[in-house]
Amino acid sequence: MINRIVRGVAGSFVIISLLLAVYVNINWLWFTAFVGVNLLQSSLTKWCLLENILKKIGVKK
Repeated sequence: MINRIVRGVAGSFVIISLLLAVYVNINWLWFTAFVGVNLLQSSLTKWCLLENILKKIGVKK
């Protein structure tokens, strides 16, 4: 369940930031890059802050 939530949040952030870049300001693409870097980092280090937060609030694996 945690993996699905993490992927859903990351995907939502990418879509939202792309829409904001198109309709508000192109600089929102930096947020998209930030999400991508965090996804890459978590795949290499096997550590994800959102995963830790979800565990602390009681979401089950």
